[in-house]
Amino acid sequence: MLKIVLIRPEIPFNTGNIGRTCAAAGARLHLVGPLGFSLSERRLRRAGMDYWETLAPVVHDSVDAFLKFLPLEADVLAFSAEGARTHWEAPYRADSWLVFGGESEGLPPELRARWRERLYRVPMVPGARSLNLSTAAGVVIYEALRTHGPTRA
Repeated sequence: MLKIVLIRPEIPFNTGNIGRTCAAAGARLHLVGPLGFSLSERRLRRAGMDYWETLAPVVHDSVDAFLKFLPLEADVLAFSAEGARTHWEAPYRADSWLVFGGESEGLPPELRARWRERLYRVPMVPGARSLNLSTAAGVVIYEALRTHGPTRA
C-alpha cells in the first residue's frame, strides 16, 4: 500500500482533498505536525467528505517522531520543486512512502538533504513557482498507481 506523508500541512482544504485522493487510491495518509489546523476543522472534513471517517490518518507530532516511526527499509520518495529529476523518473513501488512538504515552506531543508538522492519534482513551465499541494500529490499518487496498478478495484 502506498503511504502519503504530509510534513507540516497548513491548509485544511488541501489536506482534505489529499485524504479523499488517498481513500480513492487505496493509500494510507500520514500527517506530520505541527499541523496548521485542527483535525476536527469543518473545512478539512468537508473537503474529504464522507471518506474522512474511514481514512483514519496516522498523525505524528513532529518530524522527529515520524522519522522514528519510519521503517529503516522504507522506500521513501520525496517531492520538492528543488528535485533534480521528475516524478516520471521516480522508482515507485507498491509500498513507497511519498513525502510532501507544507504549502508555505515545502519540504524542510533537512529532509531535502536527507533524501537528496530520492528527491523528485513535478515539472512546470519556466516561471511557474509552485503547484497546489493537493494537485501535486494527486499527480504523483496516480503516477505511482499507473506504474503499479491500483491497490484495490
